[in-house]
Amino acid sequence: MAEQQMPIINIKKVLVANRGEIAVRIIRACRELGIRTVAVYSEADRESLHVRHADEAYLIGKPQPRESYLVVEKLLDVAQKANVDAIHPGYGFLSERAHFAQAVIDAGLVWIGPPPEAIRIMGDKEEARRTMLAAGVRCIPGTEPGATVEEMIRAANEDIGFPVMVKAAAGGGGKGMRVVHRPEDLPDAIAAARREAESAFGNDTVYIEKLIEGARHIEFQVLGDHYGNIIHLFERECSIQRRHQKLVEEAPSVIMTDELRAKMGAMAVAAARAVNYVSGGTVECLVDKNLDYYFLEMNTRIQVEHPITEMITGVDLVREQLRIARGRKLSVRQEDLSIKGHAIECRINAEDPYANFIPSIGRITSYIAPSGPGVRLDSAMYEGYEVTPYYDSMLAKLVCWGETRAEAIIRMRRALDEYKIMGLKTNIPFHQKLMNSQRFLAGRYDTKFVEEEFTMTSNEDELIPDVAAIVATLIEHHNRQKSAQIVQRNERDTSNWKWVARYERMQR
Repeated sequence: MAEQQMPIINIKKVLVANRGEIAVRIIRACRELGIRTVAVYSEADRESLHVRHADEAYLIGKPQPRESYLVVEKLLDVAQKANVDAIHPGYGFLSERAHFAQAVIDAGLVWIGPPPEAIRIMGDKEEARRTMLAAGVRCIPGTEPGATVEEMIRAANEDIGFPVMVKAAAGGGGKGMRVVHRPEDLPDAIAAARREAESAFGNDTVYIEKLIEGARHIEFQVLGDHYGNIIHLFERECSIQRRHQKLVEEAPSVIMTDELRAKMGAMAVAAARAVNYVSGGTVECLVDKNLDYYFLEMNTRIQVEHPITEMITGVDLVREQLRIARGRKLSVRQEDLSIKGHAIECRINAEDPYANFIPSIGRITSYIAPSGPGVRLDSAMYEGYEVTPYYDSMLAKLVCWGETRAEAIIRMRRALDEYKIMGLKTNIPFHQKLMNSQRFLAGRYDTKFVEEEFTMTSNEDELIPDVAAIVATLIEHHNRQKSAQIVQRNERDTSNWKWVARYERMQR
């Protein structure tokens, strides 16, 4: 039977329903495809870079998101005034709200994202879990959302075992979560999680699941088109996080084997296929010390950390989203993809790492951005830009690529040293210290590493000559001779490359 063809949609103008660096990123992708763009902005974002880069820009309200970026009616009103063909939601704000996606479609516009039903299912942890189990996807042992307190306590004691984690059914960003190690603490933890969930999401439904200790947070990027083609673009390691907020991501993961990658990739595709997924999305998993993996959730949008996948695959994910929305097939097949090198992303936040990461606001008085080979900077900052308290503290994403993980780390060190932002505090010192951490260099970390074993005052992770051996071990099986040649060009060099060379000579 002949394959059913979807009519090609001519998208000439896109409204970007977001702000900051992701809005700039989408605008750039549209411009390369010859698509005009419309920006929206709050009163606090009048001078933002996404406003300057777009072809048109419209004021939509006061600085508070609930009075601007989260008001569906205002966004659709702008879409009508500007006569756009489609809306791209970016990430955050309304990007994972099924009702917004449906409202866009009902308005006769193209939604650049997954179907509303897929967003709804994956956004409901209870239904997502049922759907994944029905599709044969391995989930973390736990109770169904909506179970009574008595049922949760009984399951924790008799079936799951401690420690457990209490989680909000409508949660995200660490809200409504409690870790419980002792049976006697569970009732209070459930009550506290319910109160926080009700306050944050207007829904106090919680459930419990087994706490995977020593877990790695591994996610797989997926893409699907309207013709049933779904592929994965390998994994990202997102275990460097604080209070469930990611700080550093890298691709590929240092723990991944070819066999594990194949299994987890197939699982990610199966998860996406179970909800008839279209566009870009991410299947998030936990991997334990024994390399057993479990489905965690699916993010039905473009991810903050998508650039590292682009760097190792050469696939422009935002461009693919636009192609798919136009009714075109995926431009790549699974068998066409391969991993090329290693990429690391540091989230540059307006936070003081020496004061418990308290947010920082103010005007940027001096700004010097890093550049050079293998360096990518996704940002909406410039000298004179005002950082306000109304939005997320992330200012930029610094991404470095290398032929090996060691080369990517060394480039990241250099880029972080070049990066100068004055006028407010940033977490650049945290990233600099992390890039010199023995544990990070060796890839021996998990989701609790930053909170439990890494501090800004500890001397444990100061860079010492022994660390060179760790770096060299990582690089040894990739382009060994090439790395040695690079460092031996200057015998007086006292950089990290010389340590690598010394280690190489010791091994010969």
